[in-house]
Amino acid sequence: MRPNILFIMSDDHAAHAMSCYGSRVNETPNLDRIADQGMLLSNCFCTNSICTPSRATILTGKYPHINGSVTFNAPDPIHITFPQLLRNAGYYTALVGKWHLMSEPCGFDYWNVLPNQGTYFDPDFIEMGRHTTRKGYVTDIITDISLGVLRDRPKDKPFCLLYQHKAPHDPWETDEKHAHMFEDEEIPAPSNLFDDYSTRASAVTQSTQSIGAKNPGHTLYEEQTGHISDPAERCKAQYQIYMKSYLRCVASLDDNVGRILDYLDESGLAENTIVIYTSDQGFFLGEHGWYDKRFMYEESLRMPLLVRYPAEILPGTRCGDLAVNIDFAPTLLDYAGIPVPEDMQGRSLRPLLQGQSVTDWRQSMYYRYYLSHFNTPAHWGIRTLDHKLIYYHDSDEWELYDLKQDPSEMVNIYEREDCRDLVDSLKSELDRLREEFMDHETAEEGNRRAAASLGRSHPYY
Repeated sequence: MRPNILFIMSDDHAAHAMSCYGSRVNETPNLDRIADQGMLLSNCFCTNSICTPSRATILTGKYPHINGSVTFNAPDPIHITFPQLLRNAGYYTALVGKWHLMSEPCGFDYWNVLPNQGTYFDPDFIEMGRHTTRKGYVTDIITDISLGVLRDRPKDKPFCLLYQHKAPHDPWETDEKHAHMFEDEEIPAPSNLFDDYSTRASAVTQSTQSIGAKNPGHTLYEEQTGHISDPAERCKAQYQIYMKSYLRCVASLDDNVGRILDYLDESGLAENTIVIYTSDQGFFLGEHGWYDKRFMYEESLRMPLLVRYPAEILPGTRCGDLAVNIDFAPTLLDYAGIPVPEDMQGRSLRPLLQGQSVTDWRQSMYYRYYLSHFNTPAHWGIRTLDHKLIYYHDSDEWELYDLKQDPSEMVNIYEREDCRDLVDSLKSELDRLREEFMDHETAEEGNRRAAASLGRSHPYY
């Protein structure tokens, strides 16, 4: 019997805001259920840490420079997606919630998506091309619609439901149920909230995605903190407001995932349903003084990935091998018994999920971020299990981190004499990966393509 697939994806949910990943700031009991009943992958990473390129990569199994979505633009329609292949093979396919691609959804028997970024309260939806408005809180509504899809689906077909949330994307608006969570608590700040970037490339300091930055101002909270004269104290106060708002959105998300899991249990579907939980990328929760994502640093690069499938995956298991979001499509096709197209660049995670030791599994992954918002510099790099090498090509600057000795990435060791051989080895591997993944685009060509894709408007973006 072919398995059902429930693919749950949030937006901007940092793995380190989940208790199963060791969060120091909150609890996520329902997401923990998936981890406790399946596998947690601790080293899952994205190819480009912004929403639209990551979503396109997940759908196509291809890097952004191949699928065409490098910033905020749709993938080229010539690239087939895993939902299309599932539907062609007899699956009932559905998409509910955040779409965030500059195209109308295709490959789905049913779709009902938020236009643009969507709103937290009384959100508009586009249902099969028809505009509607729903009263209430968006996380609850997306779950209500998804439960309806599961109840009303054709019972003679396996299903694949993409259940995709806006939360916890900014502006972090809270529902009434969770409005007073953490009210009397002090959220512990990361040790590098006041990072001075002293060993970092100068390109890093140009980004405006810092806590309290006046541009773009997402975490300025001037009304609440403008009276505080000391800059450090004002930053601390802004951090508290930001984090409490963010974590309240996560709490609502967790509750609603619990509703879906309960339905699978109560309807007898749980045993034959693959449940995946992920986010489109990571997110900074004050580390290095930042919010948002984009950079190749760990908090932004790492994606949560939990997979439950009782027929194959042992409960409470963990995997530290390198997984990348190009692997999601091949994995789901593998489980559905559908041949993986040769031009997909990922690899099925199924052997790892089964607990196998795969001797030829990747030992490094390639990342590339293109120019976009927040003045965050374009860069590319390589991550292995132990090290990370980043190249900011517009300023011709390098960073190297020892992830075992310096997991917070505070000390750039690129210039150290005793790292010369390591640098040479990582640069050679970076060149090899760029060739393997057919990224022959120069920095200048990438910048031009990114600039051309910005500033467009589309109802599905």
